[in-house]
Amino acid sequence: MDSDKINRTAYMQRIVPLLTEWFQIHRRSLPWRDNPLPYYVWVSEIMLQQTRTEAVKPYFSRFTESLPTVRALADCPEDRLMKLWEGLGYYSRVRNMQKAAMIIMRDYGGIIPPEAPELRKLPGIGSYTAGAISSIAYGRPYAAVDGNVLRVSSRLLADEGCIDDPKVKKGWEDTLNEVIRFYGPSESSGEAGRERPSNFPGTFNQAMMEIGATVCIPNGSPECGRCPLRALCLAHKKGQETWYPVRKPKAARRIEERTVVVIRSGKSAVIRQRDRKGLLAGLWELPNFPGKLSEEKVIEQVCCMGLVPVKILALPEAKHVFSHVEWHMSGFLADAAKPPDAFGDDWIFHDDSGREYHLTGILKLQSDYAVPGAFSAYLRYLGIGRRQDTL
Repeated sequence: MDSDKINRTAYMQRIVPLLTEWFQIHRRSLPWRDNPLPYYVWVSEIMLQQTRTEAVKPYFSRFTESLPTVRALADCPEDRLMKLWEGLGYYSRVRNMQKAAMIIMRDYGGIIPPEAPELRKLPGIGSYTAGAISSIAYGRPYAAVDGNVLRVSSRLLADEGCIDDPKVKKGWEDTLNEVIRFYGPSESSGEAGRERPSNFPGTFNQAMMEIGATVCIPNGSPECGRCPLRALCLAHKKGQETWYPVRKPKAARRIEERTVVVIRSGKSAVIRQRDRKGLLAGLWELPNFPGKLSEEKVIEQVCCMGLVPVKILALPEAKHVFSHVEWHMSGFLADAAKPPDAFGDDWIFHDDSGREYHLTGILKLQSDYAVPGAFSAYLRYLGIGRRQDTL
């Protein structure tokens, strides 16, 4: 069968009864799925954009317990918000959530809009997230097309379109919107062959996501033996499941060498805040410097801060991968003495270039400051995260 000659909407309509029946049996119990409040769906979908489902669960619970409403999110101080998001990465996502929450409080009376076109006007909410919130939380007839849905759809029709092309993605959104609207928003269409489960739009969208996440998986062979759609899957019939979806080759990441210095002084450690723009904007970090510095250069940097290094030790190298850049890090642990005029555990000071640093208690650092995961390999030398042997 030539996939170019298929009526895509009609073909995708054929999967609906098989897929929704499978979903009712095999759906995972997830906190935002079991209680699909609009706010819960929104928070979960933003968290899930770059993070595995199982990893998201504890973050979701912590976030929604601390910030249970749109108002609480809108009013949350930035440092606390960043700390609640710590470990999820891509911090611009939660900043956009807060901006959107402020708009919802101001323009929508604190009620998350039910219609996808209105949701797309909010910061950080694109077509997929808008479709997910609108369909899952409100039962509105909008598709939610993420990577899982694109992969499943591409394999079903052995579609040669590159899913990185916005036109291809938009084409699949249009097709799946037609499928959802064919079944309609009511409990039963009244037409033979068009019965469907309660909240069909949300059920269908979640079923497509679920089968993509658990059966028609990426980065390896899909588990076709467990797939209820295998008899309809053109890629499976050709034995070409892993050929799809078609994607553009990824550009090579830029490599950056950095030297991280863990500076301890008694039960305190040195941190600094990153610039308000660019990578990891506004977050707190361990002192780090471009290039692979020698021990002598590291001692020089510590002295430039007005501290007196009394012991220094080379640490193992580490790597952290961002979307477009890799940090290849070397590290040093420096025990340092404060100058005589320093006071307290929350001492703010500057280096010779005027850059501001904070000496803060390690327990306070762990509880109050959002430090990105890029530094996790070195935070452990402060007893934060997985503990190392005492040095």
